[in-house]
Amino acid sequence: MSISVDYYFTPQSPWTHLGHERFAQMVRASNATVRVLPIDLGGKVFPISGGLPLGQRAPQRQAYRLVELQRYSDHLRAPINLKPKYFPVGGDDASRLIIAVELRDGSDAAMKVAGAVFSAVWVHEQHIGDEKVLSGLLAQCGLDPARLEQSHSQAVQERYEANTQQAIDAGVFGAPSYVIGGEIFWGQDRLDFVERRLAAG
Repeated sequence: MSISVDYYFTPQSPWTHLGHERFAQMVRASNATVRVLPIDLGGKVFPISGGLPLGQRAPQRQAYRLVELQRYSDHLRAPINLKPKYFPVGGDDASRLIIAVELRDGSDAAMKVAGAVFSAVWVHEQHIGDEKVLSGLLAQCGLDPARLEQSHSQAVQERYEANTQQAIDAGVFGAPSYVIGGEIFWGQDRLDFVERRLAAG
């Protein structure tokens, strides 16, 4: 029986961007299944978990974040613009697009378009709140352009809200979070532990 991972994230998270491809490789190598679960972290999870949006964090924390992002970018050989043109940026539209793809095309396609969204923000400095950008990402991934319109559906919004509530119920408080059998692994720097857990079955 395949092991399942609940993958919680926000599309604008640089840490999710840095860990995404490595996580995807782990999943493929272990034949695990993934539930791709974009969530409303800043709007609904942070108020419950005590998290703060980036701009409200202490200056020391904001400065150290940039140091750590560069360290991990260098270590992982994963390109990143530390201060991209379109950041901060709302992630709701991109989240709903990823959900629409997952509903119609499955988790592999959702993982693919999620990776494209992360790169759009952190490598290519594109505005993921712009529908033209999102449409272009669908085309880049070879996905049906109808997914953009479908992302505005009530079914997708309900799934987004359900994902977020599920994250809250699971004790998730940050992105990315990988939950396996009820055990939370928070942050792309915990992927070594995720890999061991997947290997253990």
